[in-house]
Parts: sequence; structure tokens; C-alpha cells
Amino acid sequence: MTAPLLILGWGNPSRGDDALGPMLLAALRQSLLAALGDQVELLEDYQLQVEHALDLVGRSRVLLVDASLSAAAPFEVSALQAAPDSSYTTHSLSPQALLQVYQNLQGQTPPPCTLLAIRGSGFELGQPPSPSALAHLAAALSWVRTTWLPAG
Repeated sequence: MTAPLLILGWGNPSRGDDALGPMLLAALRQSLLAALGDQVELLEDYQLQVEHALDLVGRSRVLLVDASLSAAAPFEVSALQAAPDSSYTTHSLSPQALLQVYQNLQGQTPPPCTLLAIRGSGFELGQPPSPSALAHLAAALSWVRTTWLPAG
């Protein structure tokens, strides 16, 4: 059975603040599964790919989580709409292009999708997450627990 909610986080844990998406998922795994495990699926990857369009099938809502150099601190939340862009033909997709792939494959509008962009500043290979990014992660985690997830 497909969980109605999906949280899909991506990033490279070896590149400092780029790990914020996977780190948010790790924090949720520690506390979420006992209370909401059958309602929420957590999915992690290094980048969005065409195949992730199939992970949206059967969902009532989707939260996409990534680190961002351009988001306002501590994080930004935005509703997503399907839209083709230049990433559509590459190995890594933008969130909007992912929704467009879903729409093309399924012949219907994707489920409601929200982007949670957590502000990061250092994405260098081999560096740990920055102190400011960890503070932004804590704020984003609180938002997910209190605003996006159902009470449970």
C-alpha cells in the first residue's frame, strides 16, 4: 500500500550544506515512523531523476526538500506547478520538470507538491554542514512537524 504522504529529500552528504535534505529525512526517521509510519514515506536520493515521477503516483501530498544557496534564511516554502525546462532532458531534474514528467506519464495533474528549500552556504566536497545551515535545518524540521505533517 502506498503511503498518502511522501517526503522526498535530495542532496550529497559529502558536500557540506548540500546534505540538508537527507539530514531532514534522517531526523524524521528517528521520531516519525512510530507515530505516522503508515501515512508517510521518506525517500532520499542524490538528485531528482525522471524515475522519481513514479514515486508521486497514488500520493495525496508531496514535500520536496533540498538545500538552497538562494533561499531566504532559514528556509522558503513554495507550491510547485508542472513546467518543462532545460533540466527535462538531463540526468538531474528541477522539481517543476519532475512534475511535468509525472503529468506526461500519467496524463493527469500531479498531487499537490510543496518545495522546502533550506538555506545553505557551503557546498564544498568533504566539508561538514555549517553551523548556520544546522540552525536552518532545525527550523525547517520544526515547520515540517507542526505545519506539513498530520497530527499524530
